[in-house]
Amino acid sequence: MKGIVKRVNANTRIKAKIIRVIDPDGKQLGIMPLNEALEAARGFDLDLVEVAPNSNPPVCRIMDYGKFLYQESKKGQEARKKQTSISVKEVKIRPSTDEHDIQFKLRHIQRFLQAKNKVKVTVLFRGREITHPELGRGLIERIRKELEGLGTPEQEPRIEGRSMTMILVPRGEKSVTLESKRES
Repeated sequence: MKGIVKRVNANTRIKAKIIRVIDPDGKQLGIMPLNEALEAARGFDLDLVEVAPNSNPPVCRIMDYGKFLYQESKKGQEARKKQTSISVKEVKIRPSTDEHDIQFKLRHIQRFLQAKNKVKVTVLFRGREITHPELGRGLIERIRKELEGLGTPEQEPRIEGRSMTMILVPRGEKSVTLESKRES
């Protein structure tokens, strides 16, 4: 995928019959037929590149096509370099989970939040455990309080079927769900 640039029409690939032409210095040469524009580009010993194909008439610029493609690929690389990806990690527990196991899961959640990942905490109810949702809510509230310095809830705890879920985001990350609720 690296180095892939959206194809831009150049020289004989340009479909329009009449185009607006801009010279290498950025000055407009005016609206002219395609064959005259190609002759003007040959006069500069450069290529005719379609920069705005959707305008009426299409805008073409006289420039070095290879250099243009190189600069576009570099822009794409810079954009990918600055892009951050946040993944959602899930931790599942049960209302009857032992204290040692809860501490173990808490350490995992801390590690995920420190690595700037979102964490989905799921409390699974089996059998008749679903008749006591307050046990699951208490467990989730405990996890929220113990991780208060590291993460904030993006989504409040809610029951879906036989599970209760809450999503935590790392401290400093924007909480989209809570902010949109505050605006309305």
